[in-house]
Amino acid sequence: MLRPTAAVAIFLALTGAALAHTGHGDASGFAHGFAHPLGGLDHVLAMVAVGLYAAMLGGRAVWLVPAAFLGAMASGGALGAADYALPYAEIGIAASVVALGLAVALRISLPVLAAMALAGLFAVFHGHAHGAEMPPDISGSAYAAGFMLATAALHGLGIALGVLIARLSDAGGRRATRVVGGAMALAGVAILAGAL
Repeated sequence: MLRPTAAVAIFLALTGAALAHTGHGDASGFAHGFAHPLGGLDHVLAMVAVGLYAAMLGGRAVWLVPAAFLGAMASGGALGAADYALPYAEIGIAASVVALGLAVALRISLPVLAAMALAGLFAVFHGHAHGAEMPPDISGSAYAAGFMLATAALHGLGIALGVLIARLSDAGGRRATRVVGGAMALAGVAILAGAL
């Protein structure tokens, strides 16, 4: 846990140095966008859960489910940046952690299209939060590129975790999936309680 935190801190410290150069609006926008999904446990858990769930489903879902999340998140980000009100956005974000955690823990095997729709639904809430919290004085396209890249990296982390779990024995893999998904769902319940 300490190493990833240190790596993110070092990355963010290094991106601050880019602000000394001309044209820093894009660098600042990218850094803000990249840091935004990493700054909240709700976002991190949901995005890792998407990758983990996609890996658990396997096949085309490994790339289609995260791609659906990214596409819908971009749409939600545009809505948020345009100041379009999305009721219950924080509840939708917290519910995504609960639902995706349970999908992993219970090994719910949805058809790929249904899994894409589920991921896309929740992604709109996450994207809206990213767009609505964009600082007004930075480049919107650089900010969007930052939060999209950070999200894709978190999906990749979830997929890698899913592949690692799959390499365990059947019994060990199922147990690990239940533990990880259950922990995510419990964290989501706590986040949801705070949002209510």
